[in-house]
Amino acid sequence: MSVTVEASKTSELAVPSARGVKKKERELPYRKRGSFNLEKPTLGVLVLKYVALIGVLLLCVGPFVWQLSTSFKGKTEDLYTFPPTLIPQHPTLDAYGEVMRTIPVFNYAWHSLLVGVATVVSNCVFALLAGYVISCMSFKGKALVLGLILSTMLLPGEVTLTSQYLTIKSLGFSNSLIGVFLPGAIGALNVLLMATACRTIPKEILDAAVIDGTNTWQRLWHIVWPNVKGMVSVVALMSFIGAWDDFLWPLVVLSDPAKYTLTVGMQYLASNQTLGTDPRVVAAGTVIALLPIIALFAFTQRFFFAGVETGAVKG
Repeated sequence: MSVTVEASKTSELAVPSARGVKKKERELPYRKRGSFNLEKPTLGVLVLKYVALIGVLLLCVGPFVWQLSTSFKGKTEDLYTFPPTLIPQHPTLDAYGEVMRTIPVFNYAWHSLLVGVATVVSNCVFALLAGYVISCMSFKGKALVLGLILSTMLLPGEVTLTSQYLTIKSLGFSNSLIGVFLPGAIGALNVLLMATACRTIPKEILDAAVIDGTNTWQRLWHIVWPNVKGMVSVVALMSFIGAWDDFLWPLVVLSDPAKYTLTVGMQYLASNQTLGTDPRVVAAGTVIALLPIIALFAFTQRFFFAGVETGAVKG
């Protein structure tokens, strides 16, 4: 009996202290357990943030909205009125029909798709292998290899344009889609991204797999790949967008108009003496070239941002 009474008294004394602690925690509305003490933002800070976001939105989306509006406007509408009118008064698809009649859009888009898919596959495979070697394996000259990879990022693409063209020509791939694909088969930035993702895998896990008798390919498939899939999606999306939007290199390599990619083919609209004076047709071609990228990013953005945020090993 005495033990029960003492226990009840102890619990009665402990309850108010616990309630007091919870009450103190509730007094901090912007703080959670284990988090930083964040103060409530003032009205001026909120207004400044939204103004900055709106400004960035106008700079990024404004040109595309202008091109989209121009492509739907008729020939009788003035494109240069001030303030500008984004909603066409007489919307029409004549500019898109003119683009279809002038160049083989679907053939050019198919060529860009082939180059883009090949670039995605090669970058994902080779960047993963190179990133694993740099981060998880020990060998002589690792610092030199990493330095050489970093040095290639310091040079602009125009510096190596001539040497790349001479190499492709000597291999017999000039004026071909293979010649367009080869220089972008693997990117230095993608290798560094995969190396960063592989570096987050604890070395103890890989050492345990080695003790269990696994070979390199088994470790890649069963340990490395499940933990870097998010970063692979980032590499894949960036590689496809880069290959689809590339203009200078396909223009240098390809000389046959029948083998043009979409971006090079759209340039014909601006250089054509008849159509180049009509900004509606040029705007329609620009929208056609951008729509696949916008649709791709809209459907894969959750994988992209999830891949950027990943890094820890789940267990």
